[in-house]
Amino acid sequence: MNILTEKFNTPYHSAPFGDIKNEDYLPAFKELIQKSEEEINAIVNNPEPPTFENVIEALAYSGEQLDVVSNIFFNLNSAETSDEIQQIAQEVSPILTEYSSKISQNEPLFNKIKMVYDEKGKYNLNEEQQMLLNETYKGFVRSGALLNEEDKEKLKNISMDLSVKSLQFGQNVLASTNAYFKHITDKEQLAGIPDAIIEQYAEEAKERNLEGWVVTLQYPSYIPFMTYAENRELRKELALANGKKSFDGGEFDNQNLIKELLDLKQQKAELLGYKDYADYVLEERMAKSPTKVIDFLNELLTKAKPYAAQEIEELKSLAKADGIEEIQSYDHAFYAEKLRKQKFDLNDEELKPYFPLNQVQDAVFGLAGKLFGLSFEERNDIPKYHEDVKIYEVKENGVYKSLLYVDYFPRKGKRAGAWMTSYKNQYQQNGENSRPHISIVCNFSKPTKDTPSLLTFQEVTTLFHEFGHALHGMMANTQYPTLSGTSVKWDFVELPSQFLENFCYEPEFLKTFAKHYKTREVLPDEKIEKIEQSKNFMEGYQTLRQLGFGLLDMSYHTKVDELKNESIKDFEDKYTKATSLYPVNAETAMSPSFSHIFQGGYSAGYYSYKWAEVLDADAFQYFKENGIFNPEIAAKYKVLLSSGGTKDPMELYKNFRGSEPKVESLLKRAFG
Repeated sequence: MNILTEKFNTPYHSAPFGDIKNEDYLPAFKELIQKSEEEINAIVNNPEPPTFENVIEALAYSGEQLDVVSNIFFNLNSAETSDEIQQIAQEVSPILTEYSSKISQNEPLFNKIKMVYDEKGKYNLNEEQQMLLNETYKGFVRSGALLNEEDKEKLKNISMDLSVKSLQFGQNVLASTNAYFKHITDKEQLAGIPDAIIEQYAEEAKERNLEGWVVTLQYPSYIPFMTYAENRELRKELALANGKKSFDGGEFDNQNLIKELLDLKQQKAELLGYKDYADYVLEERMAKSPTKVIDFLNELLTKAKPYAAQEIEELKSLAKADGIEEIQSYDHAFYAEKLRKQKFDLNDEELKPYFPLNQVQDAVFGLAGKLFGLSFEERNDIPKYHEDVKIYEVKENGVYKSLLYVDYFPRKGKRAGAWMTSYKNQYQQNGENSRPHISIVCNFSKPTKDTPSLLTFQEVTTLFHEFGHALHGMMANTQYPTLSGTSVKWDFVELPSQFLENFCYEPEFLKTFAKHYKTREVLPDEKIEKIEQSKNFMEGYQTLRQLGFGLLDMSYHTKVDELKNESIKDFEDKYTKATSLYPVNAETAMSPSFSHIFQGGYSAGYYSYKWAEVLDADAFQYFKENGIFNPEIAAKYKVLLSSGGTKDPMELYKNFRGSEPKVESLLKRAFG
């Protein structure tokens, strides 16, 4: 018996971690694919005339166990991977892609879908059913259902290649990140770095059976070093190592892989009748077209660049006082922190004791309670995939709502960054509301024997960000799994996450949880005021950085022919020139580790962070005008969260806000 193919005998049918063996995955995938194909065949071979119920609904509910096992496996491949799991992923990805292509190119199935779609007027469909029908039909067309047999085969092979190569891209970045570490034996080289961080470096050295201290390219290690280390040569060395991730011509180099991925995407777009991959992607976004995205990014660039240039001038003055004639990108974090200290008398290390992880988590849980009536109770009887993971049963006004997994600390088998994901979607069927299992994964500093995990203020906002995504998943209340939770247009998906970050800057709320972990003293008013004032510190620089990523992403996905005759480095430099504020380093490039667009789902979609910032600034402005805990507005926002992809996102937003979002809300928040 394979545990993955049976109904899980666990609380709320949660993933049976601990009982799953790596050798279970491949047979389970094969068996569940076969089972799902039988469900599809039942739809196709049904002798009854095609209807919404026996075609569209039946398809929406098919393959549930396969989805669950896919989620378990690929979430582990990101959060707790191993050589063996990565090897299985290389085998499984093409099998799943082939299965997916087989369904989307199943002609008899599509003919039935098309019959229902063409006769939709005769069905009395509600809004969600209409959306499901439209999305199903469009999904098949965009997956090649209208192509001839030869082109369908081409598309299937392209999709399989893309799945394998994008997976390889991510594995290379992880391997390249893990391959480097800086071993320091002279403590003087750590001058300027706070004691708590030095202790963290000592723990890392101990884990590697080394004397002294070890700095890695994992963000909780790398960022504090770049922010505080007075040793400029070491900052340069670390920055070069970070900038060479998968860009050093070695075993884990991604440069050729980028060109192969982009070429495959272009082939896919052209095969489906689109000019380029961005054109293909944006048809299904709020933004609709590459032109609109580029105009949007350039409008923000024009507004933000003078502010960014002014900020860099301030840093240059500080660096000059230290005898540095030409400031470099690896000086930025160090002098930005100095300037922040000078302007606001604030530094991360001074604030961290007020933000122990458990208090910040309690605060975000409490906020969800105040706004939406949610409560969180830790469960120790639900299986977990690593001892660091904690699991909470989430209730809404006392009724079970969701499971929430939290996984906060870095380790070798976990990729960098922070993300929300799900193990199981919400849906309703046969009178039962099947609730979701949601997960938040971060990379915060681990507690040491003397100190709990203490967060920088940026990490506080990161936790709120991911929890905003989690709320979108946990609050889901739709009929169909394919329209549930975060299954929304990609440039809408960041609204709930970025919206929640705003609460971190509200004095009224901050005072409820920013308390010193030893003395229980509340963060003093003047510090809270400075956090509020510093909210837009280096906003111009950060905006240009994000715009640079967005413009580079759009260039990669609209100018692939141009790239054929250029190196990745030259292409990157050319299309980030307008947003670059420091001299370009010939030895580094960020594209080979730009996992968001080459491994994740942000291809031709990185702009959506800024797009969603307009939405979140406008949405929070509504709360600010009426009280940040206003129950009526929270109730309207809850409807937006729970609706998933059942309505057009602009319609959802207007129902909540009463009007379309205004870019001025973002500009006002960012630059006053």
